[in-house]
Amino acid sequence: MTFAHPHILWLLGLLPVIAFYDFRWGFLARAKVTFSHLGLLGDSSVKRPVDHGVRSALRIGALGLLIVAWARPQEGQERREVTSPATDIVLVLDLSDSMRSLDFKPRNRFQAAVEVLRQFIQDRPDDRLGLVLFARYAFTQCPLTLDHGALLGFLDNVQIGLIEQDRTAIGSAIATAVARLKGSEAKSKLIVLLTDGRSNFGDVDPVTAAKAAAAFGIKIYAVGAGAPGGGMIEINDPMFGKRIVKMPENELDEATLQQVAKLTGGAYFRATDFESLKRIYKDIDQMEKTDVKVETYADYTDKHMPFLWLAFFLLGLENLLALTLWRRVP
Repeated sequence: MTFAHPHILWLLGLLPVIAFYDFRWGFLARAKVTFSHLGLLGDSSVKRPVDHGVRSALRIGALGLLIVAWARPQEGQERREVTSPATDIVLVLDLSDSMRSLDFKPRNRFQAAVEVLRQFIQDRPDDRLGLVLFARYAFTQCPLTLDHGALLGFLDNVQIGLIEQDRTAIGSAIATAVARLKGSEAKSKLIVLLTDGRSNFGDVDPVTAAKAAAAFGIKIYAVGAGAPGGGMIEINDPMFGKRIVKMPENELDEATLQQVAKLTGGAYFRATDFESLKRIYKDIDQMEKTDVKVETYADYTDKHMPFLWLAFFLLGLENLLALTLWRRVP
């Protein structure tokens, strides 16, 4: 529930003051009979009548309800519509087996990437985003969409092994992302690629795919993941079960990734741990901020009448009690 005039609700803060005043002085302000000595009354204790407390609570409660009604409580929903998408972004994620490396402690590379991508998506509510996954081949996990809840749901279902992970088809991944972006009319079109290896499979090499991206005005930000010298990885040994072994020397092809980024007017980044990976995606987010035209539609219904009716009921009840059960005779 929202309020059309929420500042009026500050008046509710006066209710405790009114209640205290009524409790402290309201009863004593009534007409009274003066005695020369309280001993004439026998029991000299003066007790506040029950009716005064109940009637006071009814009046103050009614006043509070009237204040809430005055603030105009409303129910409904607000819808935001992007009429001119500023940026279309395809996030490209490597699912090769080496992404299980544990050098992004306390996470492995894949877990760190998913966490950072989730935050990146949440930081860009007005942009269309999509998700492409790759290892031996590439496919679109989620097309460009403004429904970021659905995109996050797709991301939650991603896991290593979803694609045969014994090869790395970086060129195919870029080509798949280009196919999603080439028809876009957004002001800016981006591919944010994360990988920890070198392209060794696929029909398209990364440089050729990057040239196609440049022809369609698509910029590529390439992120190379992995600590120098490789890392440790958990394997399932048929004889010894799960154990941690050292990976071979990192095969990250930085030269090709730098060339891919340069051809498209993008940039290359190297992430060696989780903190540097977070910082890189934050930098990309800040570098690619553009204005977006958003129209907001509000559809609200006033809900003040129940508060008014309840306030009138309390006032009516207070008056009814004053004229019947707790009627005073001068």
